[in-house]
Amino acid sequence: MPNKLAQETSPYLLQHVDNPVAWYPWGEEALQKARQENKPILLSIGYAACHWCHVMAHESFEDPATAELMNRYFVNIKVDREERPDLDAIYMQAVVAMTGQGGWPMTVFLTPEGRPFYGGTYFPPAPRHGMPSFIQLMQGIVNAWETKREEVVNSAGDITKHLQRTAVLSGQGDVLTPGMFAKATSALAANFDHERGGFGGAPKFPPSMTLEYLLQSFVLHNDSRTLHMAETTLKKMAYGGMYDQLGGGFARYSTDVNWLVPHFEKMLYDNALLARAYLHAYQVTQEPLYRRIVEETLDFVVRELHHEDGGFYSSYDADSEGEEGKFYVWSAAEIDEYLGEDAKLFKLYYDVTEQGNWEGTNILNIKKELDEVAWATKMSEEKAQEKLAAARQKLYDVRAKRVWPGLDDKVLTAWNGLMLAAFAEAGRVLERPDYTATAVRNAQFLHQTMRTEDGRLLRTWKAGADAKYNGYLEDYAYLADGLLALYQTTFDEQWFTWANELAEMMLAHFHDVENGGFYDTSDDHEELIHRPKDLQDNAVPSANAMAAHVLLKLSLYTGNLDYWDVAETAVSSLYGAMMQYPNAFAHWLCAAVFITSEPQEVAIYGDPGLVDTEALINTAYLNFRPNLVVASGDSTSSVPLLADRKKLDGKATAYVCRRFVCQQPVNTPEALAAQL
Repeated sequence: MPNKLAQETSPYLLQHVDNPVAWYPWGEEALQKARQENKPILLSIGYAACHWCHVMAHESFEDPATAELMNRYFVNIKVDREERPDLDAIYMQAVVAMTGQGGWPMTVFLTPEGRPFYGGTYFPPAPRHGMPSFIQLMQGIVNAWETKREEVVNSAGDITKHLQRTAVLSGQGDVLTPGMFAKATSALAANFDHERGGFGGAPKFPPSMTLEYLLQSFVLHNDSRTLHMAETTLKKMAYGGMYDQLGGGFARYSTDVNWLVPHFEKMLYDNALLARAYLHAYQVTQEPLYRRIVEETLDFVVRELHHEDGGFYSSYDADSEGEEGKFYVWSAAEIDEYLGEDAKLFKLYYDVTEQGNWEGTNILNIKKELDEVAWATKMSEEKAQEKLAAARQKLYDVRAKRVWPGLDDKVLTAWNGLMLAAFAEAGRVLERPDYTATAVRNAQFLHQTMRTEDGRLLRTWKAGADAKYNGYLEDYAYLADGLLALYQTTFDEQWFTWANELAEMMLAHFHDVENGGFYDTSDDHEELIHRPKDLQDNAVPSANAMAAHVLLKLSLYTGNLDYWDVAETAVSSLYGAMMQYPNAFAHWLCAAVFITSEPQEVAIYGDPGLVDTEALINTAYLNFRPNLVVASGDSTSSVPLLADRKKLDGKATAYVCRRFVCQQPVNTPEALAAQL
């Protein structure tokens, strides 16, 4: 039976092209076959960097006996969750509703109409830990389908109705007030690990959106608890094994409470979100560690996740040579061999021992302060720093000769939007024109490659093939946010114009006029059993919350109050969720912070690139101001915030406005700083 994945571009789907399973990609051919033959669908959803996806593939999908059973009784469909987040959201919601938990690989059994009736995640090849084997599971499903079909179909109908009910925002909500944030912060503090940072126990995920909320809340509300939680977490993650101490960049999550042992895959979105969080922490504290982490992370992305045309790749796998983490770990003997007399210093600083800290090997992490290690090795801190830097480079070069983990080299619009924002903002804050140039090139690539003829967004692209799949809400929202960050760095109005166009498309094609908020899929998307609405933050921000945030900013730039109303209605409707589950609704909290803080608009009217204009721009950006939007231009500008402005005494002039009331125009950095 032929496998239908050979023409796909997803690296994840192509990993399964030689399976004996008769896989189909999601599409009408597979769905029609299921309907015609009245067979249940076995839907398997995963992604290229997923360790347990590889395990199940090797144990079950490469096994001829398992494949024979799959091919005889099911229509087998394989989906890359990163290409099709709609299918992932719908069927993950179903699996969680049925079993109480979710994850990947996701295994779901559907009626021929696509309605789920049973599901789970990883299933072993033999019974284990109370789990049936995958073959036993399939035999049970086949038996139920053949002997209790009416029950199965009714159950699938009930689950589908449950999914459809969840697409409504949680009610009329409450009035947003500055007082709400103390309550949200208290809820976060109750679950905070004060010793090690982060929230809850193992596994620990980087709380990127929560970190943003904590930093924004500290700046605007001066609650010292928020800075303590943010800094403790940022430092512990930076010193832990989840951070690549040689090459920069973060792994997906830590399997333990100490941030030591990661799941080793590196995802583009984590590194975009964390680079931005560390950047904002650097602005707030001026702590050099945070700047170093930002630069090492973005340098890793340019070096290892960057297509020559400007797009950013999706991820690196956790595995190489069939072993998780093999690329990243070291034995003490290897360190001795490659570093010679400097090995003692390196091993002390990076916690390298003969017995190792993970499965007999060493994950590099930092437990001791530099001055302590310098003293123990009888050298100055400066000398120790110099030797450690040389050692890191030497070991990085050695590591680069190892077999690399698999690269998922597809380019996703949404994730590129997140990384675009990180590079654009870092270019401005750190005065790194190379980062700004990377951001501009990325935006140009996305504009040229990821759009249809009528300007709509496409989801995914891989070199050698055309971009495909309709863009989702997150593609529009994340990219619009990235474009606004790029505009606020370059003041090139093409990026502002494109962001505004994307906002109009969000409203035209995704807005739920009746219930508020936005659907994940457009109004002309393929019809599925349910039109999902992404409200919670997961590994990435809620697309709804990001859409609201974009509309709030654009409202200030354009004076369009409809944008503000749509966003505020959505944010206020989730008041209860934000208070009860602040970690899961942190990006909504950021939008609520923006609404309640009386955000400022700064219009800088002056000749682009001239010293007096740049001096005012630099003053506006001197500190981390999450409730600030800045426009700059001259009489040729089409940005509404700059309309009817003029120079004061022939010099570049700044207008600071809040709630439609503007202060006196000023033309010196000192006077502008006093108004902010």
